[in-house]
Amino acid sequence: MQFEKLDIQHINMRTIQFREAICEAMSEEMRHDESIYLMGEEVAEYNGAYKASKGMLAEFGEKRVIDTPIAELGFTGIAVGSAMNGCRPIVEYMTFNFCLVGIDQIINNAAKMRQMTGGQFNVPIVFRGPTASAGQLGATHSQALENWFANTPGLKVVVPSTVYDAKGLLKAAIRDNDPVIFMESEQMYGDKGEVPDGEYIIPLGVADIKRAGTDVTIVSFGKIIKEAHIAADELAKEGISCEIIDLRTVRPMDYDAILTSVRKTNRLVVLEEAWPFASVASEITYIVQERAFDFLDAPIQRITTADTPAPYSPVLLKEWLPNSADVIKAVKKVMYKN
Repeated sequence: MQFEKLDIQHINMRTIQFREAICEAMSEEMRHDESIYLMGEEVAEYNGAYKASKGMLAEFGEKRVIDTPIAELGFTGIAVGSAMNGCRPIVEYMTFNFCLVGIDQIINNAAKMRQMTGGQFNVPIVFRGPTASAGQLGATHSQALENWFANTPGLKVVVPSTVYDAKGLLKAAIRDNDPVIFMESEQMYGDKGEVPDGEYIIPLGVADIKRAGTDVTIVSFGKIIKEAHIAADELAKEGISCEIIDLRTVRPMDYDAILTSVRKTNRLVVLEEAWPFASVASEITYIVQERAFDFLDAPIQRITTADTPAPYSPVLLKEWLPNSADVIKAVKKVMYKN
């Protein structure tokens, strides 16, 4: 796969919403390749539950932008079968919580088909939609399942945190010949950010240093990384310099970017909006202690949600979710500061 190198200093930039970046990425790829189509609940007539497919039905027609019944197992299976037969489907879930109805098709078919057929079948498919909490939506609508999918060989898992990253990564995911889990956030669809006028693609598996620093490395991804930025601003007032690494792709993970930063700062905090047990943070902690143990000046700290289902109460939800205060506390702990 070829990726265009873009010098954003010499190109016009424009401001769009996160949802518009998703729509642009899908539309641009569909114009280039007629084998690509979008299917999911309310993606056509309603322009998407979060308006991330606005105008696509009018441009591409009902054969390529397809409204489905509330039957994730059924339309996920249809998409996997069509991917095995030359199509490149994009499947939108209203929330990844609902994909659990169709997870058998993702785990047992999409992820394993290439290996089980000895490479005779690729499954070029993107499963996308919102992940994690979005306010008071209750326990069954607030789950972050990135680590579930990242635990499955054969799947790539992408969780963008900015408008720019969302568009570039989604275009890469659509062009990829393997199944990609592309996880967004309901609370980010209205976020605004700059993207270039020209086409650009961000390769999967490459982390991004969102903020350079010297004293401590903070690794995060998705919308919760905003709390790391808030914390870094506050810590800077106390003379503590934080380096923030945005994974962007959970699998394949850019271990080298993390290790390089830790060897520089000698301290690591991992921020994740997920349950602590067998989390992405757990994987990062293992790799760092295996490959950079002698560089650590303090035990690694991880920040996750509480180890319970998400509460509905706004007071309890605030306590359940990680926040900037948690990040500040963890950073000061690895810095041995009060």
